[in-house]
Amino acid sequence: MSVARNSLALCLLLTGLLPAGFAAAQDPAPATMALDSIAAVIDEDVILRSELDRAVGNIKSQYARQQGQLPPDNVLERQVLERLTVQRLQINRAKEIGIRVSDDELNQVIQSIAASNKMTPEQFQQRLAQEGLPFEDYRSNLRDELLQQRLRQSYVQSRVQVSESEVEQFLSAQKAAGPEVRLANILVALPESPSAEQVATAKRKIDGIRDLVGKGEMSFQAAAIRYSDAQNALDGGEIGWRGFDAIPPQYTAMISAMKPGEVSQAIRGPNGYQLIQLVETRDAAAVTEITQFRAQAILIDPNSVGGNEVARQRAEELRARLAKGEDMAVLAKEFSSADLNAEAGGILDWFTQNQWGGQIGGQMAALKDGEISPVIESDAGYLIVKRLAQRSVDANADAKRQKARETIGQRKAEEEYERFLRQLRSEAFVESRLPKI
Repeated sequence: MSVARNSLALCLLLTGLLPAGFAAAQDPAPATMALDSIAAVIDEDVILRSELDRAVGNIKSQYARQQGQLPPDNVLERQVLERLTVQRLQINRAKEIGIRVSDDELNQVIQSIAASNKMTPEQFQQRLAQEGLPFEDYRSNLRDELLQQRLRQSYVQSRVQVSESEVEQFLSAQKAAGPEVRLANILVALPESPSAEQVATAKRKIDGIRDLVGKGEMSFQAAAIRYSDAQNALDGGEIGWRGFDAIPPQYTAMISAMKPGEVSQAIRGPNGYQLIQLVETRDAAAVTEITQFRAQAILIDPNSVGGNEVARQRAEELRARLAKGEDMAVLAKEFSSADLNAEAGGILDWFTQNQWGGQIGGQMAALKDGEISPVIESDAGYLIVKRLAQRSVDANADAKRQKARETIGQRKAEEEYERFLRQLRSEAFVESRLPKI
């Protein structure tokens, strides 16, 4: 599955350089506060008070000009702690199942981030220092962000399938130049098998929230920050721009009838009750071109060589031989998995970015023609990728089908991973040490 968004851009907040959840160092704590305390216990792990304070400071910085949107500090702390809890659960689960981000991969991502900001890696590090951000802390937070992305990809990859009939239905229903809509939502969550009392309480709460927004006593964004149980609560409930083809079919008729600024009635869904706001609309841009890549790859399958460590060592040895000038096609034919076209020397002819999976696709935009990636740990084994060429082609029928497949897959992946996060959170032991409100 595609990572779905530009993973590098997602890592940048505030200054354009900050991973999610990271804030510039705050003023030193008084001497009486020198000892850190525990904000929450999560299974066998903890979130420290200093981590929570940094994350809360990050949110307050984002809303520096809209402080009225934020709830009281004790409510905000609980919202932020819940976000940190879900992030930590994902990171720990990723490590438990063997997902890793190597130093070489991390360096490659940082180089790409620096390049996208028109800086050298050295200039980028200097910029971080000017912002008061320790470089090692930045690397650590960026590594955590990548671990979460890989966990998501690993989880949904085997669970999300898109059938040809779904693609046909999508294309037949697609409006050639239909509008795109920017949406936001508020969720009042329900457990998996709620009681009648829980359902009634959730319905009263969502109706009360809608009433507050409808009377103008609170903006939708502020209500989302304060009351929503969704993962995007601290983003003001922001979902972002969607074409109608990327919206679950049961909502399209309702949203089509709404005007910008309007809020829907409470909707009962699989996760609980939702309010949806149509923020604004715009004309959809016609897709006339699509980017394709041609590459060469070597895949070492741990199951074929005697285990994960043997596979990693062999991939590193092959990468070193390539650096000395050996022919990649020869090495691919001898060592690479047949799944990656080994007989043809590992050549992957023109493909869209995520056609061969997120691990290869993620390297394509970062590499230049002729460059060889570091060894990449993927779900299938250890990869080495060489980008051969890039081109833009007219969006023909095949490209439209591929775009349809990716759109459906992304929608399904979001729904599937949201279910996984709810399950992960419900199964974990989480003890908040924050004072009761």
